[in-house]
Amino acid sequence: MTDALLLIAPVGLPLLGAAVAVLLPHRPRASEGWTGLVVALTALASIALFVRSIDGSGPAIAVFGDWPRGIGVGFAARLPGTLLILVVALVAAAAAIYARADIGDRRRRAGHDALMLALVGAVNGALLTTDLFNLYVWFELALVAALGLVTIDRRREQIGGAMRYAAFGMIAATAILAGIGLVYGATGTLDMATLAAILPARPPSVALAVAGALILGGFALKSGLAPLHVWLPASYAAAPLTVAAVFAALMTKMGFYALMLVIAGVFGTAAAQLLPVLALLAAATMLLCALAALAQTDMRRLIGYHVVAQVGYMAAGVSLGTAEGLAAATFYMMHSMIVQANLFLGIGAIRRASGSWDLKRAGGMIRSNRLFVALFAVPMLSLAGIPPLSGFWAKLFVLRAGIGAGMGWLSLVALVAALLTIISVASLWVETCWKSRPADRPARTVPTAMLAGMAVLSAATLAIGLYPEPWWRVAEIAAATLKGMGA
Repeated sequence: MTDALLLIAPVGLPLLGAAVAVLLPHRPRASEGWTGLVVALTALASIALFVRSIDGSGPAIAVFGDWPRGIGVGFAARLPGTLLILVVALVAAAAAIYARADIGDRRRRAGHDALMLALVGAVNGALLTTDLFNLYVWFELALVAALGLVTIDRRREQIGGAMRYAAFGMIAATAILAGIGLVYGATGTLDMATLAAILPARPPSVALAVAGALILGGFALKSGLAPLHVWLPASYAAAPLTVAAVFAALMTKMGFYALMLVIAGVFGTAAAQLLPVLALLAAATMLLCALAALAQTDMRRLIGYHVVAQVGYMAAGVSLGTAEGLAAATFYMMHSMIVQANLFLGIGAIRRASGSWDLKRAGGMIRSNRLFVALFAVPMLSLAGIPPLSGFWAKLFVLRAGIGAGMGWLSLVALVAALLTIISVASLWVETCWKSRPADRPARTVPTAMLAGMAVLSAATLAIGLYPEPWWRVAEIAAATLKGMGA
């Protein structure tokens, strides 16, 4: 397979699959099977693209329309983008399996499969694009698909969540687009590799300073960094469970990837003055969201706050301005996408068994669904940072990078937030698994499809935790790639 086909496949396959799924509104079983096939093919293409990106022969690049590099729009197989595409494929596969029990015929007739495939294609497009404006375009396509998925049941709660999602998304998009416009006005190009080569050598200017601040603010909002996070937990709580799991894995990480790419890769040393601001946002995000999670009784909101809190750890790594910090952020992003999707799948299974999202009305899972408890323990313990799971290594790498960069205060904040997370996880575990089930709520069995979807992600978490070294090496290569984007 040529490089051009490899680059197009992770985007083209799900988008083509979405177009076909639109034609199957009255055949939910056919739509389900078609979606599973497209997800499997996309996963194979993602694996091949990841292998190609680390084979040492240089990045695969395809420019559309035979335009010269630096002018035309294209895709590039660079780390960390290809690593994240691999994780997107894993999450999409787990979600497709889980959806067999969670997404009924009515939701499939309403377009769930087409919207989900379109979302995957848009996210992969953002991870591969070489152009700042098209990065923005892929974000907007993902937003359209996300809004359709949030409102698929047309309930009042979902409409309210979608309105918040759309409002904050449009504010972020406006800031990003304005920043991109200023960059183009100052440089005459939007090709990210070209910008990475010329921006560090440019003298400071008001236009580029404002552009950097606008882009940082826009992607910070899309990532959910505090104090711009208030919309996110409520929006996730409104979505169907499979959708919320995919959102937790993809949407905030897509925003954070773009933030890391632009700040560390495109602007590079020209963004040095923005890093202290990012460090403060990271510290606030870790602490505020870990504390907010302790106050929640709705499982969806509790996990939603942890989704945002984990973005703070990634931002902390980027704010250090070092290669080790970028590698730590990349490793943390990979781990977090898998674990947070699995946590949402887990609470959906608890909801199926208990009939409620309320922690006070849950309980008894360890007696009625022991296989589920074993699978759910993996992301729970990983979120808490218990060794040897992936969360332990992810937190350790961020703490070590902070100390190595002389920012011990940021590592201390991360450590305090980690302790708060352990308390929150322990409370969730006691309320859902150890506590006796209310007498008026008999136990129900968790469907096999839900367990199978969780098992895929739990196995990945265990594999990363038990064999972190190869993934850390990939993260280091990703950091070097970002640092040398303009070379």
